[in-house]
Amino acid sequence: MNRVSVVSTGAYLPGDPISNEDMERLVGPLPEEVLEGLQVTSRHWVIDPATGDHRESNSELAHKAATQALERAGVAPEEVDLLVTSTASPEYLLPPMVTYLQERMGLRACSAIEVRSGCAGFVEAMDVARLYLERGLKRTAVVVGSEVISPLLVPVFRGQDPSRIRMRDRMNPYNFGDGAGAMVLKADDGAGAGEGGVVGGEFACVGGLRAPGMQIVGAGGTHAPIHRQISAKRLIDLKVDIIESGRFTPYVITEALQATLRGAGVKADDVDLCVIPEGNAGYITDELEEAGLLTPEWLSLSPKIFENLALVGATGSAAVPLAMDHAWTTGSVSPGDLVMLLAIETSKWKYAGLVFNWTASPLAVTS
Repeated sequence: MNRVSVVSTGAYLPGDPISNEDMERLVGPLPEEVLEGLQVTSRHWVIDPATGDHRESNSELAHKAATQALERAGVAPEEVDLLVTSTASPEYLLPPMVTYLQERMGLRACSAIEVRSGCAGFVEAMDVARLYLERGLKRTAVVVGSEVISPLLVPVFRGQDPSRIRMRDRMNPYNFGDGAGAMVLKADDGAGAGEGGVVGGEFACVGGLRAPGMQIVGAGGTHAPIHRQISAKRLIDLKVDIIESGRFTPYVITEALQATLRGAGVKADDVDLCVIPEGNAGYITDELEEAGLLTPEWLSLSPKIFENLALVGATGSAAVPLAMDHAWTTGSVSPGDLVMLLAIETSKWKYAGLVFNWTASPLAVTS
């Protein structure tokens, strides 16, 4: 078994940041207490808010993040023998987006795998890649989480009077953003698995008997006849069960934390940096406290949690790698640090966690 190390990250955010003041003009205002709960102050969209037109594609975002990660690692694209991507917003049902990323990278042939998921998907993709590298089946992997959620939001506001948009319909445009993040992983023959590289982790779906907390409905899926989809109020609709998400999320994220610590064989006190999208949002702590789940593990990790939700919004598969890239580029993580990635998604109540030793040298950038 080979050691697997994360050697670099990359990130890409499309367009200029869209402020909450911009959002108010676009979809109407949200109450101040709701804005505080969301915690998002800016986000980036691939669409032109004025027209709804797309300025970039999902695979373009993925390619730009992957290119930056490879350049920082000093790795040529042709050295990559494994691509793993995660997205819930592919350009097409087929071919998988990962194959378009492969094409943009100029690779005639390589192993290419796509995880269809949201927030938990990137960490799942990392776990898939590290297993191939540990076993010596592949040498160099690029893992990308990329989302373009803004096209799903256009029907909410395009051609609408902002003052007439329902309050609950305003939430998603304020909350979600687009972006892509990438990591380069390399196998090292000189050390065994877990020795200075990826230590371990866990992933699971714990909502096998529960209704989804989030669904993307329509867009040519096979859940209903096409003629019924076409006649629906919206051809594609992003549905979020806010009440159930608030109620059940604390239990999922606590189970995720405990399972990840067990899977990696570490204690919360051992972790130096814990990347949890939305981990510092006030509502997470409040919900954990109300559910009686502020465990010693959470209390130990609380000052170590890192995320950049306020700057980018909820970005699905891109959330974890965007936050990890921000940690590296701002000097918030140092060589030797034990890093935990922990993500959950409400789609069908999935979680994924991974623990690894950070080995990349400090990066002299601030963006």
